[in-house]
Amino acid sequence: MITLSDPVQQALLLAVVALPLVGAVAGLLPAPPGLRGAGGPDRDVLRHGVVVTGAVLAATLLLALSFDHQRPGAVQAETDVAWVPALDVRLHLGVDGISLPLLVLTALLTFLAALYSWFRPPTGPGTPGPRAFVALLLLLETGMLATFAVLDLILFFLAFETVLIPMYFLIARWGQGAERGAAARKFVLFTVVGSVLMLLGLLLVGGHAGTFDMVALAEAQGAGLTRGTQILAVLAIGLGLAVKTPMWPLHSWLPDAHTAAPTVGSVLLAGVLLKMGTYGLVRIAVPVAPEGVRVLAPYLGAFAVAGIIYGSLACLALVREGAGGDLKRLIAYSSVGHMGFVLLGVATLTHSGVNGALFAGVAHGLITGLLFFLVGAVKERLGSTDLDTLAKAGGAALYGRAPRLGGLLAFAAVASLGLPGLAGFWGELLAMLGAFHPGDGLSQPAYLTYLAVAAVGTLLTAAYLLLVVRRVCMGPVPAGGAAPLPDLRAPDYLVATPLVALTLLAGLWPAVLLHLTDPAVQLLLPGVVR
Repeated sequence: MITLSDPVQQALLLAVVALPLVGAVAGLLPAPPGLRGAGGPDRDVLRHGVVVTGAVLAATLLLALSFDHQRPGAVQAETDVAWVPALDVRLHLGVDGISLPLLVLTALLTFLAALYSWFRPPTGPGTPGPRAFVALLLLLETGMLATFAVLDLILFFLAFETVLIPMYFLIARWGQGAERGAAARKFVLFTVVGSVLMLLGLLLVGGHAGTFDMVALAEAQGAGLTRGTQILAVLAIGLGLAVKTPMWPLHSWLPDAHTAAPTVGSVLLAGVLLKMGTYGLVRIAVPVAPEGVRVLAPYLGAFAVAGIIYGSLACLALVREGAGGDLKRLIAYSSVGHMGFVLLGVATLTHSGVNGALFAGVAHGLITGLLFFLVGAVKERLGSTDLDTLAKAGGAALYGRAPRLGGLLAFAAVASLGLPGLAGFWGELLAMLGAFHPGDGLSQPAYLTYLAVAAVGTLLTAAYLLLVVRRVCMGPVPAGGAAPLPDLRAPDYLVATPLVALTLLAGLWPAVLLHLTDPAVQLLLPGVVR
């Protein structure tokens, strides 16, 4: 651990949030003469994206190394100054054991996305040049990082909304297929409707509690808010966040968005944007309106396990022969199921369940980010992500034609199905343990039913992911043989290696995350012993 003074930590966190925004503005300007490279303006701006996101990642890692692990439940690197005094809105930023892993995950995935774009520049008929692409990518990073760093309800809402426009254009202008515009509009429409509901809930809380400060509201544990107010607030905030998570049946925008999005858009959408919804539930709804959450938790649990089963059955339908399923669409539906485990963990209102939800969120970001990078590599080599095309004779057959790509895709698949020893295992296990002993006042028979349904979901998840491996990696090869495919190259290793290493680290040493999240969760759920 590196010891840094409080002002230096504050400056680091401010730099982490502000640097991508400054970089986005700078990316729209021509490169200074001394910084121009041989590849022309397009290569200059792509290099600018790598440099800025790399600097943000370095600052985030330095912040993580200076984090006081003896006080992970306390807010650190805190800045708290008046911003809009008339509304008592404050520029309040800080990190604790809950937000720090998500900040690091966001900075890492954005850097890898910029690095991927450097080696494989965004192209396509009618698409703008990379200057707008890099500026939008950096603006998107600003909104994602700010969401996990701010500690004021209004700032949280503003950061939450900042990601909409850049993600819309990444899908609509650099996406794939004729339906990319419709998919982008559907993404914005669903999220905006959810955001309106969330804003009403945030204003309801702030108006009745007399403050928008998330730390003060968490410490009050619902004091000053009547039971009815808490239920209405959680309902409004929860619906808004459930759209972004996404929770079944509010998920229908996700498969279309993932199918149409470029590779880096899918990576950040699945790896980070989905976590913003569950983070908001844990950071805002659970501590601010505990009585309202307790009333609505059984319904959240029911929707969670419905999503687990629905996502798995949808994936099984897509992977079967002749269904015309798309590999990116299948991974999108798998995210509905995986995020169901996250929601189930939150719904248990126990330390183990909420810790499991946070762990599963980070693990899902690592594994799904890796999966979408690999699917991008498959699309680059074979020109398609249609499962029937990949599985037919002369299709992918990755074990025989590109064995390292096939092996890595199989690794990501078994990590996603929750194989013990890999990151996907612990979050789902802790969420189900929380369901076995739910929080006080919750119906144990109901949660035992949820546990049984979730357990069936794990079996279905294993079934469809193993079928994906069989059809894509072990597909038939024509009698005369098939031409070898270009296997993984240095750029692919640069992008995949950090995600593989962290998936192994989190799976073999889960305490690296749980020692951060558990003290903070205990402060959010005082009086809970499980």
